[in-house]
Amino acid sequence: MYAASSSVSAPPRSLHPRPGGGGPYLDPARSAAPALGAGRARRAAGIGTQPLSGRLDLSGPQGAQLRTAIASVHRICPEFSPVQVLRRSGRSVLLVGTTGRSTAVAKCLLDHSPVWAERIRHEIAAYRTFVRQRPPVRVPRLIAADPDNCTLVVERMPGRAAALQRHPTEAPPRADIRAAVAAICRLNSWRPAAGSFDAPLDYAARISRYHELGLLTDRDLGDLQKLLHGIAATAGRQGMGQFCHGDALLSNILLSPAGPVLVDWEHAGWYLPGYDLATLWSVLGDAPVARRQISQIAQSAGPASRDAFLVNLMLVLTREIRTYETAVQRSMHDTAPTAPGMAHPGAAPSGEEQRLLLRRLHDDCQLARRAVRAAVGTR
Repeated sequence: MYAASSSVSAPPRSLHPRPGGGGPYLDPARSAAPALGAGRARRAAGIGTQPLSGRLDLSGPQGAQLRTAIASVHRICPEFSPVQVLRRSGRSVLLVGTTGRSTAVAKCLLDHSPVWAERIRHEIAAYRTFVRQRPPVRVPRLIAADPDNCTLVVERMPGRAAALQRHPTEAPPRADIRAAVAAICRLNSWRPAAGSFDAPLDYAARISRYHELGLLTDRDLGDLQKLLHGIAATAGRQGMGQFCHGDALLSNILLSPAGPVLVDWEHAGWYLPGYDLATLWSVLGDAPVARRQISQIAQSAGPASRDAFLVNLMLVLTREIRTYETAVQRSMHDTAPTAPGMAHPGAAPSGEEQRLLLRRLHDDCQLARRAVRAAVGTR
């Protein structure tokens, strides 16, 4: 899954931003996308700590799964005393508990299929790297881990999630967005030692796959390949790899007085510049000012940085469209509220919200598509 791409590598030196690099290629202010939550009362700034999702119930089949998970935790952290279920999906469970005087979170895999097992092992490797090399952002401290049994225990960090949904139906407070963007930019400037992380995304393969699935047109395929070719040529001279969280959703950023905390490191590694910023851009459909600022930051290092951001944005938006189209289709034939891979803190979007979200994502993708074509025209 974590195949390296020749166009993504650790550059020998960082790119130097130049002023006025925002350019005309991506202007979210022109988007006609509907603002989700329009007409609703704004929530107060400071949304409060995310509530726990359930009590610890060890009865029935699900209780048996919890008992197995707790046994896995006790093998590597005998002092862990589970208190509540923090989050549960079909593939994993998060347990909050105590270890002595501290509070900890245990993540246990329930679905041990190769894809999910590889992801949690990747996350464990990331936390072990953070013990030796501290990133410039706050991350939970590693307490114990067992990659063979896919079990991870980290400290529970104080704070509230910047958003409780993958795609917030209302724009978070501007101060929260600024804090999240600043933390991501600090992380993206980090240069971990060579060999510490790989490149989780094979860009050429992902583009071809989306084209084969009918998610990208023939012209999309050609345009994105042209941008990748240009980026690769630039990478040969100065390097274009950037360290990214890989899943920089607002729900994976905790805000506290001591500063933002980034959690869920399953996809961390080297990407083309702007991958994390593209992820943030994609979920801020109700925050056009923040989108414009993110676009300017991502494109500030020149044409190659601009092209990398646009490639990332097309892939991120296409992935989101595919995910939510699957969810809408399932909601028409099933009672399940979300599709696998969409389980995040907070309530799942309703069927109508999913349809509105899909409409906005398609509009966003058209905006990104036009920006890609404009960028190709300058090469």
